Amino acid sequence: MKIHLNGQLVDEDQARISVFDSGFVLGDGVWEGLRVVDGHPAFLEPHLDRLFEAARSIVLDIGLDPDELTRAIYETIEANGLDNDAHLRVMVTRGVRREPYQDPRLAIGKPTVVIVPAKSPHDPAAVERGLKLFTVHVRRGAPDVQDAKINSHSKFNCISACIQANEAGADEALMLDPHGFVATCNSTHFFIVRGGEVWASSGKYCLGGITRGNVLRLCRDNGIACFEKDFSLTDVYGAEEAFVTGTLGGLTSVRSVDGREMDTPLPGPVTRRLQTLYADLIRADVADRRAPEGRT
Repeated sequence: MKIHLNGQLVDEDQARISVFDSGFVLGDGVWEGLRVVDGHPAFLEPHLDRLFEAARSIVLDIGLDPDELTRAIYETIEANGLDNDAHLRVMVTRGVRREPYQDPRLAIGKPTVVIVPAKSPHDPAAVERGLKLFTVHVRRGAPDVQDAKINSHSKFNCISACIQANEAGADEALMLDPHGFVATCNSTHFFIVRGGEVWASSGKYCLGGITRGNVLRLCRDNGIACFEKDFSLTDVYGAEEAFVTGTLGGLTSVRSVDGREMDTPLPGPVTRRLQTLYADLIRADVADRRAPEGRT
């Protein structure tokens, strides 16, 4: 694969950063994942808005404007011949530090900007199988501890949750908020369906998910009752359906939570309808896109 590294496309085995890079030393940076559909980055604008907002919040100058970053994204797509079943990770760190310590003022020079492509073949069997979730002890904290609205490189709380879920034989960790209500999963957003209603968490303790927001909007636009609210594991265990959302997977059914199987065959009727609506939405988004002019 060709990696976009600080303005240059380089071979994968030549894509290197300094051991003093802020991202490597301290996880000091922000990132976004983008799904590639029909050769275009889907829902690009909200992803870039979230990236630039996160960078502003930690006083990180990306060094590129959104148009310049868009050109780099398309260069990476074209250089790797990406069409479908692919994604990109756009990563920005504060750059090289003089010394491996926390103070951001130790950063020298420009930020490090990396775009990593990957193929992600669709697995129909996984869709039919659904996901097993396990509720972990690791909580999503309050924003004065680590603000979940910032998609930062410092993701160890999610990694720790993922480790616990892996050890329990699950596919993904279900994480609670500081008050014991369901917050989100370690890398996706979580929904349940009860009485035909779609429930999502309050959103106070999770990343502002692009796919999550699209699904909530699809519900409202298509007459599906939906609510962002506090709910407990008891509500989850009694749900007819559950699913998770994410940039790469879209909507994926959940088979079980903490060993409790969902009542309906997968995908459930509400999940299946939303999957169809989302597929139409993402195709409509990329159908209107054009690669920018002036790429190098």
